[in-house]
Amino acid sequence: MRIHPSEDGGPGLGLCSEADVVTLVETFYLRVRQDDLLGPFFEARVRDWAAHHSLLVAFWSSLLRGTRRFHGAPVSCHLGMAGLTEAMFLRWLALFRQTTADCGNQAMRREADAAALRMANHFWQRYQARRMPACAPAPLPVD
Repeated sequence: MRIHPSEDGGPGLGLCSEADVVTLVETFYLRVRQDDLLGPFFEARVRDWAAHHSLLVAFWSSLLRGTRRFHGAPVSCHLGMAGLTEAMFLRWLALFRQTTADCGNQAMRREADAAALRMANHFWQRYQARRMPACAPAPLPVD
């Protein structure tokens, strides 16, 4: 585990604090839950927000701080969800970027935004491959 961020500003305990991760997750998922497109989708599927929140904090702490607290397969456990659309992924990314822009930690913002984009693209392409096997999966059209 890295104690300090790498020279390129990558994950490590010095990139951000655990409190920063908690704030990121709380702020982002509050926005998701209030969003007209994403809110109903998440509310229909997340039964225990406190437990989900703890899992998300562990996930983002692992990604951003290198804590290795998260154990699981987030993409595979979400692939079975019906009704996901490209618009949902793009909205999720937009809300995430809005949240990281508000966080005040530019190094964390760069790392988190890059990780979110990689995850969203990976997830979206695997989702397409599973739901539409005759079509070649396309990446999300983001800048």
